[in-house]
Amino acid sequence: MRVEDGIDEDRGLLRVIVGDGVPLLLVGAGSLVLAGGFALFLALSGEFLPHDIRYLGTSATDLCSIANCRITKFMIHDRAAFGGVLVAIGVLYTYVVWFPLRRGETWAWWLLTLSATAGFLSFLAYLGYGYLDSWHGVGTALLLPVFVVGLVRARRLVDVSTPARLAGRLPNLGTRDGLGRACLLAGAAGVAAAGLEILRIGVTDVFVPEDLAFVGLSVDQLHALNPRLVSLIAHDRAGFGGAVFTTGFTALGCLWYSRPTRALWETMFIAGTASLTAAIGIHLVVGYTDAWHLAPAVAGAASLLIGLALMFPVAQQTRDAVAVDGSPSHRPPSHVPAEPGPS
Repeated sequence: MRVEDGIDEDRGLLRVIVGDGVPLLLVGAGSLVLAGGFALFLALSGEFLPHDIRYLGTSATDLCSIANCRITKFMIHDRAAFGGVLVAIGVLYTYVVWFPLRRGETWAWWLLTLSATAGFLSFLAYLGYGYLDSWHGVGTALLLPVFVVGLVRARRLVDVSTPARLAGRLPNLGTRDGLGRACLLAGAAGVAAAGLEILRIGVTDVFVPEDLAFVGLSVDQLHALNPRLVSLIAHDRAGFGGAVFTTGFTALGCLWYSRPTRALWETMFIAGTASLTAAIGIHLVVGYTDAWHLAPAVAGAASLLIGLALMFPVAQQTRDAVAVDGSPSHRPPSHVPAEPGPS
C-alpha cells in the first residue's frame, strides 16, 4: 500500500469521527455532564481533590475540625452547586446541537460559540484570586479544542455570514404558553445576572455577609488559619459564577429563538432540575438556610415551575422536526426558525 493511500485512509477516518462537528460538540456536552456528576459526587463525599490538599497543606478532615466544620461545609456547598450547573450546561448544549443546529438554524451556532467562549474565558478569573487549579486547567485544555474544531466544522450546517437577529421571538402574553415562556425567559435572565454577580464576588470580595455569618469567622481569621484558604474559596466562587452565567445565557438563547416544543420543554426541565436541586438541596444538607441568601434560587425555581407548567400543554403536542429515519429535516439554513410558532 502506498503511503498516500494510508494518509487518505487516516484522513477519511478523521472525517468520519469529526464529521460535521456534531459528534465533537456532543462529546463536549457529554463531558460537561460527566464532570458535573463527578463534582457532585466529590462534594457529597466531603473530600478535596489532591491538588487542593497540596495547595492548602491540610486535609478536609483537619479543616473540618475548625469552626464546627463550617468552613468545609461552606466549600462543599459551592462545589456541589457548581456540579449541578455543569450538568445543566451539558444538557442545554446537547439540545442546541441535536435539534436547532442540525436543522441549520444559525442562531444555534452563534449561541454555542458565544456561550462556550464565555465559559472558557471564565477560567481566566484565576488571575484575580491567584490560585491556578491544575485539574481545571487540564480539563479546559482538553475540552477547548473539542469545541473549537466542532464549531468550525459545524459552520457548514448554517449560514454564519448572517448573525442571528436579536429580535428573536417575543412571547405572546395573551396565551398560556406565551406567559410560560415569559416566566422562563425572566428566570434565565435572572440566572445569567446572578452568575455575573457571583463571578464578581469571587474575584473581589469572595464572601457576602451571610457567608461569613454561616462560617462564623471573619476574613482576617480565615487568613490567619491558612493564608491560602480564601484564594481556594475564591476559585470555587468564581468558577461557579462563570458556570451560572453560561447556564443562564444559554437557556435565555434557547427560549428566545426556539419554538415551544417537547424537546425544549424537557431540556429546560432537566437542566433546571439539575442545577436548582443541587443549589438548593446542598444548602439544606449543610445547614446554610439563610432566607435572604436562598431567595434568588427559590425565585428561580418558582419561575421554572410556573413556566414549565404553563408551557406543558402546547409543548407536549409539538415535536422538533426530525425525519422518519432519525436524521434532521433538511431545511434551508436560516437565522430564525422557519415556523412562527403558536405563541
